[in-house]
Order: sequence, then C-alpha cells, then structure tokens
Amino acid sequence: MPLGGTLTLLSACDYHRGAGGNRVATKKDYYQVLGVPRGASTEEIRKAYRRLAFQCHPDRNHEAGAEARFKEISEAYETLGDTRKRARYDQWDGFGNGRGFEGFDGFVSGLGDIFEAFFAGTAGPRGSRRVPREGADIDCRLFLSFQEAASGCEKEVEVLRAEACSACRGTCAEPGSDVAACPVCGGSGEVGRVQQTFFGRFVNRVVCQRCQGEGIVISKPCRGCQGSGIERRRCTLSVKVPAGVDSGSTIRLRGEGDVGMWGGPPGDLLVAVTVRDHEYFQRDGCDVLYELQLNFAQAALGYQADVPTLDGQVRLNIPAGTQSGEVFRLKDKGIPYLKRSGRGDQLVRVRLVTPEKLNREQRRLFEELGETFGAAQAPQKEGRGLFGRKKGSASSRSAGSDREAT
Repeated sequence: MPLGGTLTLLSACDYHRGAGGNRVATKKDYYQVLGVPRGASTEEIRKAYRRLAFQCHPDRNHEAGAEARFKEISEAYETLGDTRKRARYDQWDGFGNGRGFEGFDGFVSGLGDIFEAFFAGTAGPRGSRRVPREGADIDCRLFLSFQEAASGCEKEVEVLRAEACSACRGTCAEPGSDVAACPVCGGSGEVGRVQQTFFGRFVNRVVCQRCQGEGIVISKPCRGCQGSGIERRRCTLSVKVPAGVDSGSTIRLRGEGDVGMWGGPPGDLLVAVTVRDHEYFQRDGCDVLYELQLNFAQAALGYQADVPTLDGQVRLNIPAGTQSGEVFRLKDKGIPYLKRSGRGDQLVRVRLVTPEKLNREQRRLFEELGETFGAAQAPQKEGRGLFGRKKGSASSRSAGSDREAT
C-alpha cells in the first residue's frame, strides 16, 4: 500500500463520487437526521426522535427504505440522547473533524494490527441502549349480526396482549433489588479500545460485554417476567361499531395493542369485522334486497303487502298487473353510509309462486279461468321478436325495472 495516500475511517458515513470518479466519504449530521438545531435541548431531541421513530417504525411503515431510515434515526438518537456521547460527537464535529488521530507515533505493528484496529468490533451489533420503542399492533375478529352491522352497536372483545409486568412494573428487576449503571462503561453501553497502528493511536468503540450494550446492570432479574419487563394478559375491551360496517371492515383502537418498551407508545388493536348472513335480507353496497312472494291473484288484482325492513314493517302497495321480477324501491330504508350522512334504499323484488297442490274447488276455478284466457300463442305482431320485445331495441322495458313504491 503506498504510504503517501490518505486513509479515512468511514463510520456511519455515506459514499458519493467525487472529482475524477473517486469515492469519498460524506459524514451524516445527526442533528439533521433528527431535524433539530445543534443547540437543541435533551427534551427537544427526545421528542423529535419519538415523532420520527413513530412514523418510520417497520411494523407501521411498510414503504421502501423505512427500515433503513428507522435505523438511521435510532443511531442518531443513541449519540445525541446521551450527554457524554453528544459532547464527544460535538467535539469531533460529527466524524473525524476534531483530534481523532494523534499523529504518527511510529511504525508499531504490521498490516494485521492495522486491519484489527479499523475493523474489530465494527461488524458486531451496536449498543442496544434502552431507547423508547413502540409496542406492536395486535388483531382480533368480531362477528356481528346483519342488524348490528347496519344499525351500529357496542361489543366486547377479549384479546391477549403484552402489558408491563405487574411485579416489576416494566423495570425488569425484582422488586427491592438494585438497578445501577454499568461499572465498566459508566452507563454508555460502549467501551473504548485503544490500538496502536501505523498511523498512530486509534480509539475504537465496541459494545460493552458487561451489560451487553444496555448501560445498566440488574443484580436480580424479575422472577415474574424473567427479566423481560412484560407479561401477556387476557383483557376485555369495548368496541364501538359504527352503523354501516360490512365484512372486511377493520376498526382501529388506538393505544390498545402491546405495551411500548422504555417509554415508547403502545401499539393499536385492529378489529376485523365479519357480518353473518340474514334470514331473508341481502346486502348490495348500502342497499338492502328483499324478495316478496305473491300468488297469481294478488299480482293480477293488486295487493297491499306488509314488508319487513330494518326499521320494522311497512305497507307496500302492489298495483294490479304486477309481473314476476318487478322491483319496488323503498327510499331511505337501507343501510347508513359510513363516511357521509344518509342511507341506501330497500329493493323489493316480486316473485310469483305457482301452487304445487290444488284442492277440487281451486282446480275448478283455475280451469274456468284458463278457458277465459284461451290457448297460449306465440307473439304474431310484425316487427317483434321473442318475449314481445322490438327486434334490435336495447331500451325495451324489462320485467326487472324499478318502480317507486307507494
């Protein structure tokens, strides 16, 4: 390796192409990452981190690059959220602009020592200090009747979620035992390793082996949660179901998911709705479909039918000569709209029912009535096709056209 070159340590840096196509390192400004000024207080830094971490957490944000952005935010907070680390960062002006290398102290070791100094500990995990972490979302399923979904209701659901340990209240330590700063790293979660290299003395930061990067030492872990700080409990929650929900809808209950760690916000509860079928109603968007069965006499002479709706029975006037398949519309008798005022309609479709068994008197009457109608014949009117529709006409009235109910 030529001795006249410049070797630059790239820790948490980005690369870009400089003049002549050479790759050079550009440092990340942790203050810019969190969007705070250099003179920001500890509380301002903490609030900025929590806001950004909430937006970019991989469990919530599934966009490309969200996970990398979350790691970058956490890395910035690890440094700026700790008073000593922040002071050291400000002294070095981020990366390498201060007195990082103390000159050439002599040719002390070979290339093996150089590589060890630069790469030892850099591939391992960073300190896992107790920064706020949002709780996970949980989900459950809620079954509703047709009427409950249409009218809205309040239901209870039972969920199993992570909550703060009732014994240690989330501290992870047995009640009454000591929780102290790590005596090796002083609570920073990292220790410095001094290496003598060809280029001088170099201080490399590695994870503290005593506390595994936590920064604290628990002399006696909690027996109730095995030192995790959380426990799973079954709890019953009340869910307000808005009128008009349908199968496939999801109701979100903010803050009712798993508990957050180290002061992080809790997750949410996602309630998936399933609506059971009705005995005789069907749903089409926000319209309700109902089939009304009539006999020949009622359809021919006219009839006043009592039709069930979501609001109770209503009287529907069936005019004389009604055909099978005709549809009558009951305005505003359907299902409420979810995101605006108003309701759908109820559509009543008529179906003529042919009797399968007749007594003697009924048969005699039908025979006499049939003789008055004469024999059934195919349409003979010129210019009309099958079923009496005009040939080539797309606007012929069908048996299923809607009528306004009276």
